Amino acid sequence: MSKRRIKKVAIIGSGIMGSGIACHFANIGVDVLLLDIVPRELNEKEKASGLSLEDKVVRNRIVNTALQTSLKSKPSPIYHQKFADRITTGNLEDDIAKVADVDWIMEVVVERLDIKKQVFEKLEKHRTPGTIISSNTSGIPIKFMNEGRSEDFRKHFAVTHFFNPPRYLKLFEVVPGPDCKQEVTDFLMEYGEKFLGKTSVLAKDTPAFIGNRIGIFGIQSLFHQVKELGLTVEEVDKLTGPVIGRPKSATFRTVDVVGLDTLVHVANGIYDNCPDDEAHELFKLPDFIKTMMENKWLGSKTGQGFYKKSVSKDGQKEILALDLDTMEYRPSKKAKFATLELTKTIDKPIDRFKVLIGGKDKAAEFYRKNFAAMFAYVQNRIPEISDELYRIDDAMKAGFGWENGPFEIWDAVGIEKGIELMKAEGHEPATWVTEMLNKGETSFYTVKNGATYYYDIPAQAQTKKPGQEAFIILDNIRTSNEVFKNSGVVIEDLGDGILNCEFQSKMNTIGGDVLAGLNKAVDLAEKDFDGLVIGNQAANFSVGANIGMIFMMAVEQEYDELNMAIKYFQDTMMRMRYSAIPTVSAPHGMALGGACELSMHADKVVAAAETYIGLVEFGVGVIPGGAGSKEMALRASDTFHKGDVELNVLQEYFLTVGMAKVATSAYEAFDMGVLQKGKDIVVVNKDRQIATAKAHARLMADAGYTQPVPRKDVKVLGKQALGMFLVGTDSMEASHYISEHDQKIANKLAYVMAGGDLSEPTLVSEQYLLDLEREAFLSLCTERKTLERIQHMLKTGKPLRN
Repeated sequence: MSKRRIKKVAIIGSGIMGSGIACHFANIGVDVLLLDIVPRELNEKEKASGLSLEDKVVRNRIVNTALQTSLKSKPSPIYHQKFADRITTGNLEDDIAKVADVDWIMEVVVERLDIKKQVFEKLEKHRTPGTIISSNTSGIPIKFMNEGRSEDFRKHFAVTHFFNPPRYLKLFEVVPGPDCKQEVTDFLMEYGEKFLGKTSVLAKDTPAFIGNRIGIFGIQSLFHQVKELGLTVEEVDKLTGPVIGRPKSATFRTVDVVGLDTLVHVANGIYDNCPDDEAHELFKLPDFIKTMMENKWLGSKTGQGFYKKSVSKDGQKEILALDLDTMEYRPSKKAKFATLELTKTIDKPIDRFKVLIGGKDKAAEFYRKNFAAMFAYVQNRIPEISDELYRIDDAMKAGFGWENGPFEIWDAVGIEKGIELMKAEGHEPATWVTEMLNKGETSFYTVKNGATYYYDIPAQAQTKKPGQEAFIILDNIRTSNEVFKNSGVVIEDLGDGILNCEFQSKMNTIGGDVLAGLNKAVDLAEKDFDGLVIGNQAANFSVGANIGMIFMMAVEQEYDELNMAIKYFQDTMMRMRYSAIPTVSAPHGMALGGACELSMHADKVVAAAETYIGLVEFGVGVIPGGAGSKEMALRASDTFHKGDVELNVLQEYFLTVGMAKVATSAYEAFDMGVLQKGKDIVVVNKDRQIATAKAHARLMADAGYTQPVPRKDVKVLGKQALGMFLVGTDSMEASHYISEHDQKIANKLAYVMAGGDLSEPTLVSEQYLLDLEREAFLSLCTERKTLERIQHMLKTGKPLRN
């Protein structure tokens, strides 16, 4: 059997989802044909331009407008704006024959069976036999969509359900049709993981599949509880947000973002199509939701939902919250609960659940009721929506951004305790749960030899979760493979001669312990191993240097200690670059300031596509002081080519630092010179990142890695560059584009990147630039306005312009 390759896809329907999916295929390098309907009439602008319905620009208006709207939306659906060139637009009349040349056709039109059937009828006339065809429906049963289709169509037909926005949400539900070939299902599952960077979850053809069936149950359950427990909208969002490992937008804010109408549509679908669901009545909409629907309070898209932005009498922006009793908006209030205070010292959400259900206040009562309802519901959905319990957890984590799935939470509170909570609310454990306990199995999941096992219900035994070969899960190997540990890092043996240095500090900030750990990791790797990966699987790689520590030293005017601390940071970065073993950095999420400097000093960067990386030190009133300013001068020098206006090249690098630019994807970081083409690589699936980084470290070691020699050939431009920069910052300050303090910081950076006020272009060593950088950094730490900026950032998390 020949291997199936996807070089070109056709997306039918260019609405929010269709355009988003088209952009994500373009993200991964696939050629996309995006088609939509032809307009029935001219708009005012077209009439004024004298165009007719036959003109190509009119015929493709719907698809082109939709795609342009999508590309302008924030957050962006595309890794890099130039990737949009991979998308060709067209319409379903003139261009439908082109689907004969694609490898996969995906239908993303409105959720109406009659329209979908018409589209499939048209597509079948042009589709090449053997081509995969799928629908992104979230609720129409496959047997209805398959009606009247040929055998070849049915054998290659499945539902491939993305969650919105397709670039950011990781869930990819694959629902094979009744006649779909096993090889097609297997291919879609693997493609989702490997190429689209998703968590592929095999689902059955049941209403709302897995993610929405459980997710909407959870939200509807809350809608009914909120009145019963007398909780406010803000209180529920406080209880269902980061404290339990859920997104900041928690419940009601998420509904506002998604749109209440979308939620109601899915809830009604479940209510109508699942008459035998034991929680059937729960999918009925409470009165306050009906009122909101009538008032068109649908959330962000209509300007108000559970929350509403407003401007107070004194011109201050404020957020109003909906009072569910009076159905009127009032200023939102901060929510506080004693039980939540008890979890402040517990870092990981999974460790908080036991404490949360044990409290005496309304919050603890809410959690007991909430988890009881959720445990009871998910246990009864097997085997209805899935045969394996881990698929339910995977769907909730990937589709709704939960850190832990329902069965993982149940494990965390204890299975017996979970049953006790359920019984208190009038629910009974499912037969399979009782049988499992009778067999002496006390948890849904176990970890053996670095792999995750789950309780397999038909086999009544722990079975290895499939597909882990491509992953390294640090949680599973941390204790068994630990080589060294301090309060800032854990160093693990990844096997095959490669070590991993994992940050463990708050938000993975880089302070003294982390730097000591990094040095230790290089020492250990040089002595007994072949390579080193710096990677972790937290929400963010690292938010940068520990500015709190810098602030304390600067305020107490301990300048000798501060100088030593900066030098220690610089030396550690240089130690990584000039070690005897290959070093590979694996950034993902936020990789700011010092974390960006660290990545720039590794031999190779294996970045997750979703990496927000940049040198942001200007925001706290300093310049990059962990070898970042030096490195930008060095990289500018390396890109000088014969005939270049070298000043212009240097200016680009200077502006990247001076404007504190942050890439909004790893691909944008190449444009900024933070990642380097031909050396650094991007991985779309973050779960594969550590394994990929390890493989590259191994490859470099096997290729005969030689310890590099420190550079003494960095070309700096001296006075010529410095003069240009100073004139530039002067005019920017004069036109009030930057503040006086901004100018002072920019001038310090200019001095470093120009290599000082040398009379002519000169070749200097890295150490020369590091000394200039450190001196500049230190002098800025003596400035009151810099200290104000650092303090403001520590207090609010936002930069101050002073």
